[in-house]
Amino acid sequence: MRRLAPGLFVVLWSTGFIVARYSTRDAGPLTFLALRTAIAALLLFGLARLTGETRLSRAQAGGQMTAGLGLHAMYLGGVFVAIDLGLPSGVSALIAALHPVVTTVGARVWLGEPIGARRSFGIALGAAGVVAVVVERGNAGDEVSVGALVGMAVAVTGIAAGTLWQRRMGGDVPLLGGTAWQYVATTVVLFVPALGVERLDFTATVRSVASLAWAVGVLSVAAILTMLWLLKRQVASSVSSLFFLTPALSAVQASVLFDERLGVLSLVGFAAATVGVWLATSRGAPVG
Repeated sequence: MRRLAPGLFVVLWSTGFIVARYSTRDAGPLTFLALRTAIAALLLFGLARLTGETRLSRAQAGGQMTAGLGLHAMYLGGVFVAIDLGLPSGVSALIAALHPVVTTVGARVWLGEPIGARRSFGIALGAAGVVAVVVERGNAGDEVSVGALVGMAVAVTGIAAGTLWQRRMGGDVPLLGGTAWQYVATTVVLFVPALGVERLDFTATVRSVASLAWAVGVLSVAAILTMLWLLKRQVASSVSSLFFLTPALSAVQASVLFDERLGVLSLVGFAAATVGVWLATSRGAPVG
């Protein structure tokens, strides 16, 4: 299990972009997410009670709700809206994978953490790789609209800000209950536009119900619990290194399921962005 769990987590997490593509065919993206996070919050609260996890204080719950606005409301909302607007799943996964780079820059600005020459080069390489992929997909006729790119910008900014907040304020917050409170805040924030703009658009089909079940059970619960299992056994570095495979796995899945083909420039861009993110976030990067 120790050897398989890191890879299992990344494989499960990479399916999130595929679920986003399927789910937005029969439901509004924000409606789907509001339902997903509401159900996941209830399940995690129940798991926290069953496992006897310590309850959060009011201050801890408030801090986790703030983190949830970035980690889930902005991130998931931005990704799902971008894919609903036609952005290919593989491209959205690649752009989303830049969040560790943005987090690294934010940590330098807000937390005073040094970047160094190696990380700076990684940031530039990662950004160049994403630009190459977006340009080729646009020239190939894929829908790469301004709205979709804005959605991804919101997603990347949100998860980076949420990560920095969690790093600075999270402390020893119980993980199950803390995540549940993050989902509560996400549900409340997303429910307003889901009701006002989408009119709670959710058509119960086999595809939409299966997507919701997968999103809740596999992504919001199983993947997170796998990560928690890893963290308790101090193998978080394995998760970090394998996270760089998420865009490639999502691109392969999208190619099989949705016929999203990648040209030579996109393949080079994927490789460049992956190496760039690794250089920008690896612990061994020297400061200077």
